[in-house]
Amino acid sequence: MELRIYVQMIQRSWWIVTVTALSALAIALASTLAVTPVYRTNARFVISPNLARIGEKDLVRSLEALDKRSIVVTYAEVLNSDLIYENAFKALQMQSSALKEYSHSTVVLPEANILELTVQGSDPNIVAALANNIGQQAIEYIQQLYSVYDLKFLDAAVPPSTPIRPQPLRDASMAFALGLIVGAVLAILREFLRTPLESLLQRTIIDGASQAYNRDFVTQRLEETVLQSESAILALGMVRLDGFETFLQMMPVSISQQVLRQVVQTMKNELRGNDIVGRWTDTTFAILLPNTPGSAAVSTLGRVQLALSKPIQFTAEGETLHLYPKIGIVERQPGTATPTIIEQADKALNQATHGKSGLVLFRNKVLAAI
Repeated sequence: MELRIYVQMIQRSWWIVTVTALSALAIALASTLAVTPVYRTNARFVISPNLARIGEKDLVRSLEALDKRSIVVTYAEVLNSDLIYENAFKALQMQSSALKEYSHSTVVLPEANILELTVQGSDPNIVAALANNIGQQAIEYIQQLYSVYDLKFLDAAVPPSTPIRPQPLRDASMAFALGLIVGAVLAILREFLRTPLESLLQRTIIDGASQAYNRDFVTQRLEETVLQSESAILALGMVRLDGFETFLQMMPVSISQQVLRQVVQTMKNELRGNDIVGRWTDTTFAILLPNTPGSAAVSTLGRVQLALSKPIQFTAEGETLHLYPKIGIVERQPGTATPTIIEQADKALNQATHGKSGLVLFRNKVLAAI
């Protein structure tokens, strides 16, 4: 029930959700145009023993030394060093002021003697050239410093075709989705501020046209009463207004609502304060009578039938409507479940509709016309 309330809140304030989502989308698109694109590329390097330096006899020991990872990490730090980075910039004849526009990092791939260098910046051609030049500077430096192991290109960097950010389609989609969520929250808050929660709950249990309770609420209260006690005494009446369906189809909604509410008030005038009147179908009403045996229900609903049989004036000119109420009543027997009670009430109403008295009581599995 609570979920339905929230959905109704959002539907009533749909324009807030729409404006918020579209605003978020517009901001995301504007930001995409204003932000400088950032490109990223990768270059990979492999570390291997230098056979020209160590000879084939020491190859196994060299490979075992690589497993200790200290050599691989050292080479990664060389690729990460500021010295190598600045030398690569100088080799490309780039100004030192552009250093801040680009960044680089090197990682050791798991379970491998392979290093991955990542460079990112605003120009796709420069990031590729910078990555390859950093690699070349590091290779030359290592050859002079530590010639037992070679550092070689495995995969050279290539200019990226698309930026890593911004990505208009992804960013716009995320912004629109976030806007929908924020808009929904704002719509719910607006409804909470406008209408007390009790009033919102009331809307979910009231039939708008007749102002009687709706069918779901009557069924729920019947179920609650039955579950309170296996021997709970109650009566359920079904009141069908013959001849009313044509009237509802022909008359304007305003007049139909006026007559429906007049009918409901007429029934309430003959009932107790704890009795419940609900609109079951377009032309049928359910009346729940707690703590009421069948004989008392017959007396009460007999008065309801008499009151509803009187002409109803629905225009200022004095036009009247004659209703022919048919009533089926069921007296609950101990242990009877809700679906069975409703089924028995329907049987009683069906016989009342086709009988002469128009009032039938279902008691102890027997239908009796009153």
